Amino acid sequence: MIRVADRRDGLRVTGSDAGTYLHSQLSNDIASLMVGNSVQAFALDPNGRVVALCRVTRVADNEFLIDTDSGAGEALLARLLRFRIRVDVAIEPVAVGALCVRGSVDEVATATTPDPGAIKVSAWWNDGTAIDFLSVESSPRVDSSATDRDAFEAARVLACWPRHGSEIVSGETLPAATGVVPVAVSFTKGCYPGQELVERMDSRGATAPTVLRNILDTGYATGDPYLVDGVEVGRVTSVAGGYALAYVRRDHAN
Repeated sequence: MIRVADRRDGLRVTGSDAGTYLHSQLSNDIASLMVGNSVQAFALDPNGRVVALCRVTRVADNEFLIDTDSGAGEALLARLLRFRIRVDVAIEPVAVGALCVRGSVDEVATATTPDPGAIKVSAWWNDGTAIDFLSVESSPRVDSSATDRDAFEAARVLACWPRHGSEIVSGETLPAATGVVPVAVSFTKGCYPGQELVERMDSRGATAPTVLRNILDTGYATGDPYLVDGVEVGRVTSVAGGYALAYVRRDHAN
């Protein structure tokens, strides 16, 4: 089992209109989210490009905690403030400490944290092998060795989960390219900024020009071209644990 302390960018969203506002701005169904539960979601710009991939947790009826990769919080805050007009919604940045636990379903199910106030939330693909304990404005009290952190990055690469700054670039990345649309997008929730491109690609069964794929590491470094039979068909974005992530041309993605 892997246990790693991490820092996340966070936003606290409160107010009587908090739920309906987030539902109207993000790609997943926030309105039906029960207290204590969380979902992954995209914040998109009006052109349908990813601003940030984030996790939304309903803390109370009118309070939400949004956490995202370190470095993505500023762009996410600006995006959510952009359309906040005549609604009872307050959005404030908060520091979030995360104890990230990865392992088998049984290991993760019985994992604990030394922070009694931490919020337990699902992570990555929500398949029971990844959870985070989130602590607002504090760091998780746990020792994490360099080996744990290396193992955590290797697990992320193997899971094909995108990270801000590596697989996600604000204002450039297409949601469909990341591969996480199945857990980050609701196609029945109604309108939100950037929805048109997502819906159009889904309705046509279209894929992005390049898609994120997990490949064997045969000596790659981040930024290297991914070659097939000597032809460049993609670009490597992360390397760890014998595997790499690469955005691969759709005609070579299978």
